[in-house]
Amino acid sequence: MSRIYRSKHQSVQIPECSLFTYLFKEQDKLVGGWDGSIAAYVDAATGTTLTRKFIRDTALSLGHGLLHNQRFPLKKGDTVMVFSPNSVAFPVIFHGTVAAGMRATLANSAYTAPELEYQYKDSQAKVVFTTEEGLAIVLDMFKRIGLSPPEAAPRIIVIDTGFSWAGGPHVEPSLAVTSFVSLGDLLKKGRLSEEAKFDGRNAHETVLLCYSSGTTGKPKGVETTHHNIISLIQMLPAVFPTREAEDRLLGILPLYHIYGATKLMMLPLNLGIPMYLMTRFEPVQFCQNIEKYKITHSLIVPPVMVLLARLPIVEKFDLSTVRILISGAAPLGDLLVKDVMNRLLALRKGKSKTPLAILQGYGLTETSPTTHMLPQPDTLRKIGSIGQLLPNLECRLVADDEEHDVADGEPGEIWIRGPTVMKGYLNNPSATKNSITPDKWFKTGDIAIQDKDGYYYVVDRKKELVKYKGFQVPPAELESVLLSHPDIADCAVIGVYDEKQATELPRAYVVHANPSSLKAEAEKIQFGSSVVRWMESRVAKHKYLRGGVVLIDAVPKSAAGKILRRELREKAKADVAKGGDVNAKL
Repeated sequence: MSRIYRSKHQSVQIPECSLFTYLFKEQDKLVGGWDGSIAAYVDAATGTTLTRKFIRDTALSLGHGLLHNQRFPLKKGDTVMVFSPNSVAFPVIFHGTVAAGMRATLANSAYTAPELEYQYKDSQAKVVFTTEEGLAIVLDMFKRIGLSPPEAAPRIIVIDTGFSWAGGPHVEPSLAVTSFVSLGDLLKKGRLSEEAKFDGRNAHETVLLCYSSGTTGKPKGVETTHHNIISLIQMLPAVFPTREAEDRLLGILPLYHIYGATKLMMLPLNLGIPMYLMTRFEPVQFCQNIEKYKITHSLIVPPVMVLLARLPIVEKFDLSTVRILISGAAPLGDLLVKDVMNRLLALRKGKSKTPLAILQGYGLTETSPTTHMLPQPDTLRKIGSIGQLLPNLECRLVADDEEHDVADGEPGEIWIRGPTVMKGYLNNPSATKNSITPDKWFKTGDIAIQDKDGYYYVVDRKKELVKYKGFQVPPAELESVLLSHPDIADCAVIGVYDEKQATELPRAYVVHANPSSLKAEAEKIQFGSSVVRWMESRVAKHKYLRGGVVLIDAVPKSAAGKILRRELREKAKADVAKGGDVNAKL
């Protein structure tokens, strides 16, 4: 029997139009409902500032350039690939692509040529925007496809290294890129009088193709529509912290990931909050930028929280302006939240009385992404919760057999239905059918419980729960406890199968906070054993780390901060194969 939970927030009206129309509608001197002279994006390294009106006008210029590029003209409905680290050019490229009526596929900037080739071919992209640094990989990718350099060149658009096109610093291009069309070149060809329209049912056309790795197989192209993203942006203000005049958001998330694409390129634009963008996360620069620009908000991932809790460098900067940290992409334990909150408040030393809220959200690429978020007033009352269901969404918590929904307070798989659920997986109808039921429920693969007040808590991934003698052991719960250990900087828990006991045993892979203090192998083994004993006083018996503790240099993670447990499972299999025993060489 189905038990459908509906959002406690009032439903909102969702316009059916182009994403570009929604974000950049002009009226008097307003662009998207805000003064066009307000900063939209700022390059944190140079201070180069792009206003709302500049972004709108420049995107329309780029849209014209894409449609009238004589070397490789494109048409409405074509796909454009962006292969670049974070840059204020990135949103110009994305919004320009949308203005021209095309779809964008965003590729991981760390991809190798074979990985890029797969996404380029699967997405059916026509051209690639890339940087000077990415050019060699792109050329290698085209070579693998079978295109010669002269054939590949028209399909490549190089992003100018400097920001002269935006009134910022000019950097002379290297000779290697002068033969390619540049972003700056396309901006000089004219300007569209208006954006491509996607009104009514056309709003359900695909606009964004991010690739979701999932737990098995090759990455899948997630078809996100204009309507999906507009729905998300309309729904989020119900739980997003109230805007204040001095708000400034520091962006560190990769823009190629849907978390960064929607929450950095689009949501701040809609809320009228300037977004200061870093090329990549670096702890010292992160703290420097908060102090320099008086940052009030940042969207982060749990590994950043660990650094804020532990790194001594944090104490050297004034972070007192920060009032909102929002974490996503992976579960965030309540102990870590308390550690960061206590530290940041203590470091203020009376400089600021601004309340600090550390909030958690939840979502997936397939849900555009956010489905739940913790409201600001509940930061302490519901610490550790992913919060409430967003407006316009429905949720079920489904039992393992998928035949019935769980009872109140019991863990079940989150199923979501509503306007942010993807159109489907590109070129993969079987995967779409396996993920979305005939009555439009998307199966997330995540296990959660709901408390009596309607707040949700993620337990873990359905496929990642450790099964110990009939008990389900959530890795995220053990990781939360381990991160409170003073000598552990990071960790990940998996299950390793023990043939003798015919069951999985929880094993922790940990990063020592001061690895140089453990020189001899015997010291490492002793430390691991001490952690096992330490955990036994803090968790139920079935959650003991019977698979041991292994020290590693770094926990493998995706760019969005998700633990790559598959890599650790392969490592565990190799360790067992060498030692012949689950507990060997720990």
